[in-house]
Amino acid sequence: MASQQYSHKPRRRRKIEEGSLAHVTHGTLDVDSNTQERKPAFPLVAFLWPAKGTVSQWVTIPLILMAVGLFRWTTGLWSYSGYQSPPMHGDFEAQRHWMEITKHLPVSQWYFHDLEWWGLDYPPLTAYHSWLLGVIGSAINPEWFALFTSRGLDDPSLKIYMRATVFISEYVAYVPALIIFLRRYSRTQGVNVWEASIAFVAILMQPATILIDHGHFQYNTVMLALTLASMSSMIAGRPLWSCFFFVGALGFKQMALFYAPAVFAYLLGICITPRINLSRFAAIALVTVASFALLYLPFILGIAYNMYQGISMEDMPLPPLLASLPIQLNEKAWYFPLVLQLGQTVHRIFPFARGLFEDKVANIWCAIHTFHKLYQYPSALLKNAALGTTLVAITPPCFILFLKPRKELLPLALAATAWGFFLCSYQVHEKNVLLPLLPMTVLLGGKGGLLPSIRAWVGLANMLGVWTMFPLLKRDDLRVPYFVLTLLWAYLLGLPPTSLSAYQEGTKGGLSLPTKILHLNIYLAMVGWHIVEAFVPPPTDKPDLWTVANVLVGAGGFVICYLWCLWRLVIKSDLVGSGAVKKLMEETKGQ
Repeated sequence: MASQQYSHKPRRRRKIEEGSLAHVTHGTLDVDSNTQERKPAFPLVAFLWPAKGTVSQWVTIPLILMAVGLFRWTTGLWSYSGYQSPPMHGDFEAQRHWMEITKHLPVSQWYFHDLEWWGLDYPPLTAYHSWLLGVIGSAINPEWFALFTSRGLDDPSLKIYMRATVFISEYVAYVPALIIFLRRYSRTQGVNVWEASIAFVAILMQPATILIDHGHFQYNTVMLALTLASMSSMIAGRPLWSCFFFVGALGFKQMALFYAPAVFAYLLGICITPRINLSRFAAIALVTVASFALLYLPFILGIAYNMYQGISMEDMPLPPLLASLPIQLNEKAWYFPLVLQLGQTVHRIFPFARGLFEDKVANIWCAIHTFHKLYQYPSALLKNAALGTTLVAITPPCFILFLKPRKELLPLALAATAWGFFLCSYQVHEKNVLLPLLPMTVLLGGKGGLLPSIRAWVGLANMLGVWTMFPLLKRDDLRVPYFVLTLLWAYLLGLPPTSLSAYQEGTKGGLSLPTKILHLNIYLAMVGWHIVEAFVPPPTDKPDLWTVANVLVGAGGFVICYLWCLWRLVIKSDLVGSGAVKKLMEETKGQ
């Protein structure tokens, strides 16, 4: 019996290793035309080559996390948003300030306190997260979060603590969510453990995510983690958990609304396909409402407790949303403090009064504004234009996902919907590009995801995305991390400007000639822009000329990425006929 068990194990190991090497359709291996030997298709494959026969991901995950963690922590050694930049001190100060107000003030004042100095404008889950970090930080050093006296603090030890909170939050939330998502998604796509590990490293090394969260300073990966958990639950056939996690994503950052129409379309689609299922629809609706109630429950209980203690709210200003109501609210009514608080949260979370855009961002509105000034039009007209254009952009992917609610379509549908929001919606920031980049980048973990036909497009979107953020990163003095992380990621995935392996002739699953020309011209524009921006000063009468050029190239490139996601979604959904799908599966040439 012992002999039979011993002889069985090597056969199983060989089977797994040979499977990793034999199935080259996913893009990890190329065949040498002269020797017919298999070789790594790009440097990241070569880097993980020793793990190609590994049975379990858990052998490689600790090493991967240590490696990618090193780049995150090293990025954190550099500057951050608002470092020694009075009077407002940037996003670092905003996050620190939210920790101190949630730590020291009653819940009823969180969304009202000193709004001129980084007033809280994110949903309640961010407030709870800030409260927890503020409590922990105050236990270490109360001076870091001393209300009124710690503004603009740039203590080096505080910087270490704040950087550590981003790092730990990401490793507690984003990393497990990504592992579970790739495990489920890759398995449904027939991708083995080794290839999934390659995609895992590529996603964790996304330069834009590292530079914004660990350089500029934010907690975007917590929201992205909840989004991944929602997608993972959909793939696992657990729509109720998907609702719960997506409400959490919305409750952490309102920009998760970029995904909301696609999530709604999928959940509604599975309620009517292949047959109408009213009980599932009712359960989804109930869980969604209950999740929002649970999200706001600590907030509402805190307000009720403040009312019980007799904390007055008579001096609180009435938010515009309530002031515009046709009815007069009774300020003496028992429910008025709750209505006032909820109205104020909505007013703070959705800042329509700020205008179509604040800073230069590579979407269609800012691009149009460079030639035709949009602020000459009434604010209401701009809001309606943004709403109408956004609906036009997001309707096709959402409609496809509604008609064909298939799990393999989720990343493409969410990516196309998020691109539509980024390009067309109201009050978009350059950092919002992280939202379409996430579902587009997880395509690397799917069937054929590492072939040039997908890898080159995912790479272009990521390189273009981080490039459009360079003016922001330059202001934060993050140029060195920007170039190191961006060029490293390009090298690992065999992308320009460090490599042309994704564009070589004869590569399996290669690109058509027009696509190569398009991509390489965009890369050439990015490289040329950096050279001009570094060595040629802009005209004195046009000081933002190079930033405007960045916006125009970026917006054009993002429109192309949106169209690619939408076209691939149409093809994979089988809406154009089974013959086209079969052709796509068998011959990826020309995408």
